[in-house]
Amino acid sequence: MLEPLLGKSLAELKDVAKSLGMPAFTGGQIAKWLYVKHVADIDGMTDISKCNRERLKERYSIGCMPPAESQRSADGTVKYLFPSGNGKFVETVYIPEGDRATLCVSSQVGCKMNCLFCQTGKQGFEGNLTAAGILNQIYSLPERDTLTNIVFMGQGEPMDNLDNVLRATAALTADWGYAWSPKRITVSSVGIRGKLRRFIEESDCHVAISLHSPVHEQRAMLMPAEKAMPISEIVDMLRGYDFSHQRRLSFEYIVFGGVNDSPEHARAVIRLLKGLECRVNLIRFHQIPGVDLHGADDARMEALRDFLTGHGVFTTIRASRGQDIYAACGLLSTARKDAAAEGA
Repeated sequence: MLEPLLGKSLAELKDVAKSLGMPAFTGGQIAKWLYVKHVADIDGMTDISKCNRERLKERYSIGCMPPAESQRSADGTVKYLFPSGNGKFVETVYIPEGDRATLCVSSQVGCKMNCLFCQTGKQGFEGNLTAAGILNQIYSLPERDTLTNIVFMGQGEPMDNLDNVLRATAALTADWGYAWSPKRITVSSVGIRGKLRRFIEESDCHVAISLHSPVHEQRAMLMPAEKAMPISEIVDMLRGYDFSHQRRLSFEYIVFGGVNDSPEHARAVIRLLKGLECRVNLIRFHQIPGVDLHGADDARMEALRDFLTGHGVFTTIRASRGQDIYAACGLLSTARKDAAAEGA
């Protein structure tokens, strides 16, 4: 099986070149073809001799694969299903809005966290994506050249696949890679403390924490990870870092009608985040099968936003997109998985 070049650092690409008897500077040429020109195959690397390209093809491939399926919304949102090997797929969502175009990428096939409100968790954990598998969602995206922002908020827990997420974000932000500003990238987490600490110290990308309830018992019901990794401990750890300048810290809060949308919950959020430089993003809930939760109405969402902002916690309501397609994370890949099982 050929090894992918996508996801390799400049140093690693130079090592590839040297291992094949090529000069080290060939690694820099390969990096440019990958991360600047997005070449479709090794034969397209035309400033590398044909002899060296043939040597390269014997052991390596680009590592890019086009999407296998897509669902397009009337609002312009597109959900793509990308193959990840062994007949498995991950979801990637392209969200255009005015002069912005955000891509929501996945980091794992399935997820170990098993959050009550997430369809991906119902699939179970099926494997980590490699750095190539993460970057392919960008590399092979039809709208790649329009992207302004990337969020690691798709399938999987990024901190549970930290090494590959760091490799992917390095390729996106390094001078030898895409050369994006880290301010264009946000990485989310339920709050795996040790790995989150490492991410903050090794990356300059924005951080988003999945909050969803400030109440320990309720958050544990919604998010089993709370039992081992209480949000209060995560917030205490975050207080040790400076989020007042270039890097942004946000808390994601899916609002469930009659569950976590009361004034008491709002006051608890204020107490939890007091003195922390951050923002809260309120998110409308997309219904998933078999889960007895529903979204809050607009009036309740707006009241929650206004109360939090009025008490010093800057809060926004995230626009709901793609509701006429498989909008909730995990629904499209689950449908493909179920269809494959029925056909087996």
